[in-house]
Amino acid sequence: MKKALVTGTTGQDGSYLIELLLAKGYEVHGTKRRSSSFNTSRLENLSRERGSKPDNLFLHYADLADAGSLTNLVRDVQPDEIYNLGAQSHVAVSFEVPEYTADVTGVATIRLLEAIRASGLGTRFYQASSSEMFGSTPPPQNEETPFHPRSPYGAAKVYSYWAAVNYREAYGIHASNGILFNHESHRRGETFVTRKITRAVARIVEGLQTELVLGNLDAVRDWGYAPEYVEAMWLMLQHETADDYVIATGEAHSVREFVEAAFARVNLDWEKYVRTDARYERPSEVDALIGDASKAARVLGWKPKTTFTELVNLMVDEDLQSVRDERSGKLVRIDI
Repeated sequence: MKKALVTGTTGQDGSYLIELLLAKGYEVHGTKRRSSSFNTSRLENLSRERGSKPDNLFLHYADLADAGSLTNLVRDVQPDEIYNLGAQSHVAVSFEVPEYTADVTGVATIRLLEAIRASGLGTRFYQASSSEMFGSTPPPQNEETPFHPRSPYGAAKVYSYWAAVNYREAYGIHASNGILFNHESHRRGETFVTRKITRAVARIVEGLQTELVLGNLDAVRDWGYAPEYVEAMWLMLQHETADDYVIATGEAHSVREFVEAAFARVNLDWEKYVRTDARYERPSEVDALIGDASKAARVLGWKPKTTFTELVNLMVDEDLQSVRDERSGKLVRIDI
């Protein structure tokens, strides 16, 4: 049985990756931070489906800012694979807490790579890189496109990217970067624009909200479906040679288009409910991120399956059901 260690397990990608790894027969170890409130809600369905926490899933308290906890965890678990998904991942927030973002999104990658190097294990390492590293570089963006980040988050991800490349070249560690473009689902955090939109649509339908306030509607992004993107992560670590890959759909859609599609799903005119506010715009904007994932298709055999409209409809439908369940008292929280 292979062992995998996953950071960022309580996030969207972490929850989907854990489900994938468990389905493939892995023993999965995940990290979580101490919190005074429940923070494992995205993993609850695993317990609900099986009646209890899966026997081969283990969650450990650790922090990406604490080298000791990471080193001890790698030593004790001795994982075959490490997936570093943990980060301060909100771009707008990174302008407010740049030093913290640099530490847990950037320097933490060195902490994990050093733990692998010191252990002497042949652990394979996946680094969650981001399309935000490209920033203002014109699209389409691929593995050869120069980085020009436009936020502390993007800059920290560039640091992590090159750290993984350096440890691959200097120490022979099987370290791969997945440069993932925007990938969404109903598990996306509610402060991210796509989920903010679909959650608002559901609440407007149910009479719990009257308007949606957004920032730049003209920003263009490449949106895919998160469960498909975590499969690409796994494929990278199964490949004999470590490398770096762009994971994207290659399709361009604006925030305005996402809004239109979300409101269209419930037959509402979005212009009656949406207004913009400059306070939600970033100090330095990224106009367009559109990925070219032809290398991933050629080498890994990975291609996206879910269309833009299917993604939006799925998210709206899930949020509608969630709001209705919450109102009826059907939602029961389980901490695992």
